[in-house]
Amino acid sequence: MRLILKWVLSALALLMVTYLYGGVQISGFGTAMIAAAVLALLNVFVRPVLVVLTLPVTLITLGLFLFIVNALIFWMASGLLPGFHVDGFWAALFGSLLYSIFGVIIEAAIGASRR
Repeated sequence: MRLILKWVLSALALLMVTYLYGGVQISGFGTAMIAAAVLALLNVFVRPVLVVLTLPVTLITLGLFLFIVNALIFWMASGLLPGFHVDGFWAALFGSLLYSIFGVIIEAAIGASRR
């Protein structure tokens, strides 16, 4: 049940990103649900590979390069889904930052509800 709740809240977070920032567009809630699932899968399978490959740059930048990795994952998801569009790298960077902030809020809310 917790997984489904997090999935729905993540889709709503994507819709909030599109509402707050015009550089990211999603055609509807169904697309947002699919995009949230694709983002989760990319974060599980692709992100660790990118983090390992970019570890020297990440260490030199004191971890700031992870923002670039997150933006690339966000942009990659938009390239895979027809109803999810990001206007470019900078839009992906800002969109991924907003999505990450909402993700932290979702995790805090779900974690607080479990106690």
